[in-house]
Amino acid sequence: MKWYLEVLKKYAVFSGKASRQEFWMFVLFNLIFSIVASILDNVLGTSVGSMGYGIISTLYLLAVLIPSIAVTIRRLHDTGRSGWWILLVFIPIIGWIWLIVLMILKGKA
Repeated sequence: MKWYLEVLKKYAVFSGKASRQEFWMFVLFNLIFSIVASILDNVLGTSVGSMGYGIISTLYLLAVLIPSIAVTIRRLHDTGRSGWWILLVFIPIIGWIWLIVLMILKGKA
């Protein structure tokens, strides 16, 4: 939880570096909170159709969009790459896989 809050404190900080632990703990807690938000949407009846997403999920995902991008860019900086490498996500399938591999790599001292 400490790492998740640390990323939120650096809400829109795109400079600097983020360790593997900081990045992956943020991803883990982000996933957990997204699932909880989806469950709340379904329980409260605010979900849209059978998608499982509703008002709560959408608001949560919008709230963490910028911190998610920022921590990803800082993680890329830690691996010695430019933040522009985040644009790999626009390459279908291979881009996502490549970006995940970059997120797994050990940081450079």
